[in-house]
Amino acid sequence: MSEGIFKTVKLRVEGMTCTNCALGISRALQNEGFHKVDADFAGGEVSFEVADENIVPLAKKRIESLGYRVTDVTDQVVKEKKGLSPIEKKFWFSAIFTVPLILAMFIPVDFLHNDIFQLILTIPVFIVGFFHFGRSAWYSIRSGVTNMDVLIFLGSTAAFIYSLIGTVYRLGHDYMFYETSASIITIVLLGNMLEHRSVKKTTGAIDDLVKLQRNLARRLITEMHEGGESVEEIDAALVEKGDRVLVNTGDKIPVDGEIYWGTASVDESLLSGESLPVEKQKGDKVVGGTVLVSGTIKVKTTATGKETVLSQIIELVRNAQKDKPKLQNLADKISMIFVPAVVVLALLTITYWFFGTDLPFRDSLMRGIAVLVIACPCALGLAIPTAVVVGLGRSAKTGILIKGGSSIDKLSSVDTVVFDKTGTLTTGKFSIKNLECFNHPEESVRRILYSLEKHSSHPIAKAITGYFKGAGEISFSEVGEQKGMGVSATGADGNVYVAGSYNVASHLTGDDSHNVYLLMNDRLIAWLDLEDEIKPGARQLISTLKKKGIKTVLLSGDRKQRCESIAGELGIEEVYYEKLPGEKLEVIDSLGVDSKVAMIGDGINDAPALTRAFIGVSMSDATQVAVKSAEVILLKGDLGLLEKAFGTARTTVRTVKENLFWAFFYNVSAIPLAMAGLLTPIVAAFAMAVSDVIVVLNSLRLKRRRLR
Repeated sequence: MSEGIFKTVKLRVEGMTCTNCALGISRALQNEGFHKVDADFAGGEVSFEVADENIVPLAKKRIESLGYRVTDVTDQVVKEKKGLSPIEKKFWFSAIFTVPLILAMFIPVDFLHNDIFQLILTIPVFIVGFFHFGRSAWYSIRSGVTNMDVLIFLGSTAAFIYSLIGTVYRLGHDYMFYETSASIITIVLLGNMLEHRSVKKTTGAIDDLVKLQRNLARRLITEMHEGGESVEEIDAALVEKGDRVLVNTGDKIPVDGEIYWGTASVDESLLSGESLPVEKQKGDKVVGGTVLVSGTIKVKTTATGKETVLSQIIELVRNAQKDKPKLQNLADKISMIFVPAVVVLALLTITYWFFGTDLPFRDSLMRGIAVLVIACPCALGLAIPTAVVVGLGRSAKTGILIKGGSSIDKLSSVDTVVFDKTGTLTTGKFSIKNLECFNHPEESVRRILYSLEKHSSHPIAKAITGYFKGAGEISFSEVGEQKGMGVSATGADGNVYVAGSYNVASHLTGDDSHNVYLLMNDRLIAWLDLEDEIKPGARQLISTLKKKGIKTVLLSGDRKQRCESIAGELGIEEVYYEKLPGEKLEVIDSLGVDSKVAMIGDGINDAPALTRAFIGVSMSDATQVAVKSAEVILLKGDLGLLEKAFGTARTTVRTVKENLFWAFFYNVSAIPLAMAGLLTPIVAAFAMAVSDVIVVLNSLRLKRRRLR
């Protein structure tokens, strides 16, 4: 790799449990000189950029030195492990020794209260806690971002050492707090275990998508000596571009490709969220991971690996889950200073109660330990990312791809929606209404139009090429497309042709009522009238948006008459027509002065406006430029998904606020109670674990929560 060219490296990391863990890893790698480090505890991924791949082992070593485990590169399929996870093993091991210690608090049996017996039971638990929490705590301090394990380690160790001193010097029952040390470790491990399971569920959307890639394929092999075909079953990952595969009823389609034989009904709900099967025939495209409901087809592979639609969706969702909303930055900053602040509060608590009152040191120490244990910032660290991950996953499953937490933030606060017309509010499937030629043979005009428009991806161009297919072609030495204007080309005979909107012919005619004007050598030789229809669900969408107080605007390059007609039919309040891409930017800018504008578009000419708007929304059947310019993509071009996108964003943000309220409320109310001596360390440990799980479970509610 040449100097100065950076490559993104992704690693799978086990052991991250909260935002502080992720911040510690990020800080450590940044100190080692790695660029654009991003640690995602929910997804268990760490990514960074390197100019030299030879230093990747240094990153792995540094991460492992912090107490985490680098298990794999994330773009490989991660095999599901059977049996208990490491955190589950640690909890159940600790619980076996901790239960008798807790029973001693309620059962008056002499040997349960013996200090040597309690010490023997506590040592195995303390060793587990020492290495599990102590190692993480030590390395987090070294990285400069202290995590919750510092608090747990300090609390459990203080209780153990205090009890051990009492046992060695035979100071009596007042110095026995072995159950406190063991209970803190075991209860926090229980919380970590429940939290681990719950967080794993929040990333279920990606797991479900990855499972769709695990598939078998029936590859067709031509028997050269017989001229027939044989079938071999192979892993879908081994299929190469150009290979032919057989797909039967009930099979999962293993590859992206084009049908060259047969007809079928295909369930494409993973792309569109629509449960009704789509009819497919020869020449149609199919997507790997979709299911063939009925029929038999033969498919020629057009994309494999990372090039497939499913792989791109998975990567998009993965990247989106790493993107942080604005509130996350605030939560991260609070988490960074929270642990040191709590340690100071714990010391102040011990000092006050021991020196400022007549309370014995053992009771003062217990109050300080309670402050350490209950003030864990994990709930705060989990509040935002878990909700965002679930919200993004729910969106992906319903056919909406949102490119990150910041996009959810924006989408939830939109108050003005600007629609492009062609391909967005209308189907974009035009029919030719009228063709009029001027002193030029119609057959030649058809041939010119077909040859020009096949170089454009605009819906009108697609309609023209489809209608005039078979008219023949003429060869061009040079072809170009000007956004908002049309297509121009120079023929091999030197003639210059232009096909486009009225803008290209305004100097030649005053009649602006036609859709396409064709010029040859700057002379008008034909014009074309087309008609399209309003998309299903467009009227209902506009009505719903208006009821929610969202302003609707039509912004198009089409002529005035057509734009006003469409706006009138749909009930759109404000109309801008005959706008070039540059002029669309001006409209977006002016609307954005007082409003938060969402731009909905699908063409190349919409790309600048999609980028300039507060948030851009594109149809998946739009041009790639439009898709890349947008922050939200509606799969299958279904306008009905737009309201779901708004609803998901609003509900996700609401869940985030609920989580933050609980996290702040818990700490603000619990810390004073612990400082006042109203909570024991054991109760504090239990309350801390419960607070984390409550936040995650509230995020999981988002999977089925009613959208608003």
